[in-house]
Amino acid sequence: MDNKVDNNETMVRRDREKKLRRKKIRRTIITILLIILVIVGIWIYNYRISKGVFPWQDEKSSSNAPVMSQTTIREETYVTSIDVSGSVVAFDTQKVQMRANGSVTEVYVKEGDRVKKGQLLATLDDSDEQYEVANLEKQLETAKMGGTTSARDIELMEMRLDSAKSKLDNMKAYADFDGVVVSVAIREGDYYTAGNAAITIIDDSKLKATVEVDEIDIQMVELGTKVDITSDSTPGVTIEGRVSYIPMIGRYTNQGIGVMDVEIIIDNPPASLKPGFSFGGTIEVGSEQKMLLVSQAAVTTSRGVSSVTKLKDDGSYEKVTVTVKYLGENLYQILGGDVKDGDVVVYSNSTDLSTMMNMTMRRQ
Repeated sequence: MDNKVDNNETMVRRDREKKLRRKKIRRTIITILLIILVIVGIWIYNYRISKGVFPWQDEKSSSNAPVMSQTTIREETYVTSIDVSGSVVAFDTQKVQMRANGSVTEVYVKEGDRVKKGQLLATLDDSDEQYEVANLEKQLETAKMGGTTSARDIELMEMRLDSAKSKLDNMKAYADFDGVVVSVAIREGDYYTAGNAAITIIDDSKLKATVEVDEIDIQMVELGTKVDITSDSTPGVTIEGRVSYIPMIGRYTNQGIGVMDVEIIIDNPPASLKPGFSFGGTIEVGSEQKMLLVSQAAVTTSRGVSSVTKLKDDGSYEKVTVTVKYLGENLYQILGGDVKDGDVVVYSNSTDLSTMMNMTMRRQ
């Protein structure tokens, strides 16, 4: 009986010891696992801080990592010019109009004829006007010879004669300048109504054109500035023109751009360049000059201060304040700042500059 009791106590004690050992082993395993988790957690944390991503993430594709791009500051040599285009017209045009009604008695020119300034072009039936002039001349001569007509009456008669001569002159059409006849709208025997276009003459010794120059470029344009012109009518030939007129006020285009309508004159146009033909050209507004250029995306502006982020030789970043001028086509000219030709500048599409600088400090 006593042996049986002893055996039971022994079994109970062994069971208790087994349970205690299992608990001890379990605590040890848990402690080890916790230590491992802490170590792994610290490593992940440090990795995330240094790399900007978690170890299981692709650094380039992580949405939290900055997407870095880079470009190179480059020096380019330019001749400053302004592109223009348009169509040429005659230097001057005369729409010949007579200031009287009547039948056309003579037309002295035809299309294509060359005329001189003051040349008679056409006449209307002026028989009544000639009679009036002749009659007044006779009356004036008689009055002066009779000696009984007052000076005032003679003065009035002279005024009537001048008026009659003016009406007689209105029956004729003259050329205002040397040129070429481009159209004739009347024929002998037609009845002409005052004010209608009878003949058209152009001065083709020179050509002119009106071109748009935007509000930025107009500051560089002066009267007399040279214009190089090319046209399909003169392949391989550069024609020289000049700026002849700059208006006092500008206008806005449909795109909201301020422009000036600048006039260009071609003093010695080739015979193949006719009024109405189109052209392209450049206004040369500056001598050859060197420019430091950088992509617009690489320039950050805050509170009126522009800067770029330069990549240093050791792989770190340096923020450099620069003075820039926008040239269009996503390009800035660098006017001042501690940068030079060949410097690499970086920019980010997903983080701001402060984030990039913080990353630089961590890497150092």
